[in-house]
Amino acid sequence: MSDQPDPQTQAPEERKPKAGKAEEPRSLDDLAAEGDAEEQAHAELLAELDALRAERDELRDRVLRGLAETENVRKRAERDRKEAESYGATRLARDLLPVYDNLRRALDSVTPEQREANSALLEGIDLTMRTLVNVFSRHGITVIEPKVGDRFDPAVHEAMFEAPLPGTRAGDIIQVATEGFLLHDRLLRPAQVGVSSMPAS
Repeated sequence: MSDQPDPQTQAPEERKPKAGKAEEPRSLDDLAAEGDAEEQAHAELLAELDALRAERDELRDRVLRGLAETENVRKRAERDRKEAESYGATRLARDLLPVYDNLRRALDSVTPEQREANSALLEGIDLTMRTLVNVFSRHGITVIEPKVGDRFDPAVHEAMFEAPLPGTRAGDIIQVATEGFLLHDRLLRPAQVGVSSMPAS
């Protein structure tokens, strides 16, 4: 038989479970240390939150800068495309100007007698000139046609010579050598003119 007492035969007082040890009251130092630990954990969480916010702000700034740069590249590409569309044929246009000049000189040098004798030929030259002007117009090329007596404008005229001509004022155009041309709003070639240098009376 076992030496252990039978639970049924034990006295009721003996069968009662033993009460656990009563908790000892914590000291102020323990409570202060626990409060410090919580405070430190709270401070660490706040520091981590601040770091995450800073990282978020930096990433947002990078994204916004990237978007702005992309938009700038898009605008620049669009501007370059439009400029190429408008001004891409500048060299070709410049090369065609002597053709215009020669046709203009040919037509201007014809006398009425020659016009009568060679009307078919001159009509063909005139038609070629009109066709060239229409082609220029379709591609945004306009002729600058200064007249004698107009004021000299350095933005669109080039002074080939100056001479004192009575009856004019200084800065008046006294002769037109060649016409000028604009490609859209850009000067392709200035009109070449002679300018009065008549001193003020």
